[in-house]
Amino acid sequence: MLKANYHTHTPRCKHAEGSEREYIEAAIEHGFTVLGFSDHTPQPFEGGFVSTIRMDMVELDGYTDTLKALREEYADRIDIRIGLEVEYYPRYFEKLMREIRKRDIDYIILGQHFVPEEEEGIYAGHGTDSEDELAAYVDQVMEALDTGEFMYLAHPDLIRYTGEHDTYIRHMTRLCEYARDNGVMLEVNGLGFGTGRWYPREDFFKLASSMGCRFVYGCDAHSPGQLLQPEELEGMMDFLKVTDAVPEEIQRIKM
Repeated sequence: MLKANYHTHTPRCKHAEGSEREYIEAAIEHGFTVLGFSDHTPQPFEGGFVSTIRMDMVELDGYTDTLKALREEYADRIDIRIGLEVEYYPRYFEKLMREIRKRDIDYIILGQHFVPEEEEGIYAGHGTDSEDELAAYVDQVMEALDTGEFMYLAHPDLIRYTGEHDTYIRHMTRLCEYARDNGVMLEVNGLGFGTGRWYPREDFFKLASSMGCRFVYGCDAHSPGQLLQPEELEGMMDFLKVTDAVPEEIQRIKM
């Protein structure tokens, strides 16, 4: 049984449900002693662009203030950590980090869904047979990790590549080499597994484990009922056994 989950959302992202208190109570019920919230970060978009999948910048203080109050209230029952799941958009990243550093935020995780960014790029999960798009995803993820700001890489295999398998393995080998050589932990994603998505991919995690990568388990909970231990998620323990992607507990959490 794992002690900590650092990948938890709130309704502010516009595609999750349940109150923060409900997530906390569910985490306690399922044996977690550390619960990290990492809702989809706002972005300092220009030109009036409004995202439909993340909180707005004006909601960031309410997010942190709510969680600080609950952290104090539940201090004798569970350790609440305040984080964000961040997309690395190069032209906005430094401005975003300045806003993050002004607030009581413990950590950020990298969850790259769009390349190069949300306004003009592609959603990596829509499916592509373009090697250029696969390479761009891997390159942008590694560029993001080069900043040294991220605690771990969420759903590293989110890109839904439908082209030649050898091409997929060649580019994912680059990503796994980077993660191994730079001590970046790769997330086995509970939401993707539990909802039957294309990730986590068995071939990716077999590759990553064979190359000596390290792993973390993330519930990626978008509802309180998704705060489950791996053994409570049907088939997950078999997946971890087959891939040898054994999750570790994370120690470093402070930015």
